[in-house]
Amino acid sequence: MRRQLSQQEIDAVFQGGDAGAQGKPTAVPFDFSRLDRIPKSQIRAVHLLHENFSRNLAGSLSAYLRAYVNMNLVSLEQISYAEFLEGLASPTFIAYVGLRPYDGTAVMELSPGLVYAFVEMLLGGGGKPAVSLQRKVTEIEKHLMHSVLRVILQDLSEAWKGVTDIRFAVQSLADEPQVLHVLSPAEAVVAIAIEVRVGYTTGMINLAIPSIFIKRLRHMFERLRRVHRAESKRQDQLHMAQLLAAVNLDLEVRLDGSTILTRDLLDLRPGDVLMLNHPLNREAIGLVNGSPKFRGDVRVVDDISGFNVSGAFQDE
Repeated sequence: MRRQLSQQEIDAVFQGGDAGAQGKPTAVPFDFSRLDRIPKSQIRAVHLLHENFSRNLAGSLSAYLRAYVNMNLVSLEQISYAEFLEGLASPTFIAYVGLRPYDGTAVMELSPGLVYAFVEMLLGGGGKPAVSLQRKVTEIEKHLMHSVLRVILQDLSEAWKGVTDIRFAVQSLADEPQVLHVLSPAEAVVAIAIEVRVGYTTGMINLAIPSIFIKRLRHMFERLRRVHRAESKRQDQLHMAQLLAAVNLDLEVRLDGSTILTRDLLDLRPGDVLMLNHPLNREAIGLVNGSPKFRGDVRVVDDISGFNVSGAFQDE
């Protein structure tokens, strides 16, 4: 059946086409240089991982340097590698770290003041703040720092074992942030800033891990999050019930009565009758370790008083 459109319907069609042409396009240009964002759940997992790393490393360095070391995770954010480099001092101490057996490189920077404090302690000093040194770390100091880096990277590998087995190893050292271009300036990295206090010195350890590397391990983070202990919880509950079965509990039955004056209580003598104002048909309350648990009434059977439970106690 053919139907002829009215002039009003034809006008509406053309008006709709004009409105669509004047509106915003549905296609949005894609910026290939944008950050490859990591899900927030995975960022939280990485944050927790490096919190544990900071805590464990503080103990390891304290034992290695024989001095109290305090570490605090200051920030963890996803930025471009160029932004990470802009926040570094010049000159500084940079270690390029391989992520074996994976194909990737992380960047670790230690503030110069922190490096000089570590070197002084390794040589038997007390870590007192020296005059501000505006120089590069010498080759001898770099050689001494290799032992400190081994301690740091060992604890970092241990922290990541919960996700996957990674061996962090030093590939090379540098003094200037722009010397080696191991990562593209626009590449996204997860920047981790850790404040370190040792002796009289406070410095920073900055770590940059490529975001694409962490994103490739997404399935491992999800597997870690999905792991649950349903069977072990059931076993723990049964074990706890067995342990509690032999625990002694205090059971008492309370008859709530009226209040009396202190002088009346002090004047009580043998033979006196104390009115509780507790009707016989009112239920008594059974308490377990001082907490009300049951309702019931007091009965005497064969000259033995007992408590007949009628139900569970519920606050009104």
